[in-house]
Amino acid sequence: FFCGAGISYPAMPTIQGLVDAIYENLGEHPSSMETAAYKRDQFDATLDLLERRIPGQRLAMRRALEQRLKPQRRLHQGATDTHAALLQLGRSRDGTLRLVTTNFDRLFDKAAKRTKQTCVGYAAPMLPIPKASRWDGVVYLHGLLPARRDDNALHRLVVTSGDFGLAY
Repeated sequence: FFCGAGISYPAMPTIQGLVDAIYENLGEHPSSMETAAYKRDQFDATLDLLERRIPGQRLAMRRALEQRLKPQRRLHQGATDTHAALLQLGRSRDGTLRLVTTNFDRLFDKAAKRTKQTCVGYAAPMLPIPKASRWDGVVYLHGLLPARRDDNALHRLVVTSGDFGLAY
């Protein structure tokens, strides 16, 4: 199964909501170029422009992103039901899990814990070799938010248009 950002809605904001929250967290207002990209729904480009403009640049923006994507201590009921279902549906008859997501939130971990399922995560750039015998878990194609503050892990997330250019 391949899962995009919609899988974490409504537990997490939409990409537009995420961009808005990052600006708010940083106390920044969009420049004219950022506003133009935002109005064209080019949110990765908006974040790239912001990241290049603000003091502390990359790390400041990523810490704001991390802060907004940390789920509340108690998610509302049903917030990870789809994640839990995909953890079951993504398993072969022998129990091997094959799931790829572009999300970098940790909601699959929460769903696995809640439903007592095992779930190994592989975060970019350290991806498993896609052979049947070597891949059993969730692949986080754009990286994974660290469980604890880790600036190096934040730098590895694929968030902005610049990140996409470097990663792919």
